[in-house]
Amino acid sequence: MSDQTQHLAVTLFSELLAVDQLARASMARVLPKGMELSHFSVLNHLAHSGTERTPAQLAQTLHLTRGAMTNTLAKLEWAGWVHVRPDWDDARRKMVAISPSGLAARNAAIAAISPLVADVVAAVGEDRARATLPVLRALRARLSGPA
Repeated sequence: MSDQTQHLAVTLFSELLAVDQLARASMARVLPKGMELSHFSVLNHLAHSGTERTPAQLAQTLHLTRGAMTNTLAKLEWAGWVHVRPDWDDARRKMVAISPSGLAARNAAIAAISPLVADVVAAVGEDRARATLPVLRALRARLSGPA
């Protein structure tokens, strides 16, 4: 790797990490009381998928450990935002679905973060934001795939 390529890579990842930190902090500030980013991520995924998922599937999709997912699901279940039931086909597994109150909480979170996200996109410019998406998706695919 040339010095220029190495410098580009380090600068790119430094920017990605800084944006991640700032985006998480900004979103966490506006989420509804009692909701954490991890809660929103699970609720948003379940709302989009429209189907039940196992805790292992959720952990893999959201790039979390099974332990972290178990902890998050326990909090979501306690809040009444998800339903966790045994898998009728395999008693060793559980199935997770979003509850009506979970969908309402997710929708409230979307309403809370939408002005923040819209402001950022407007400041950067819609065309530039749209042009960034393929690059970010390619980076995500490369980082989540086999090394």
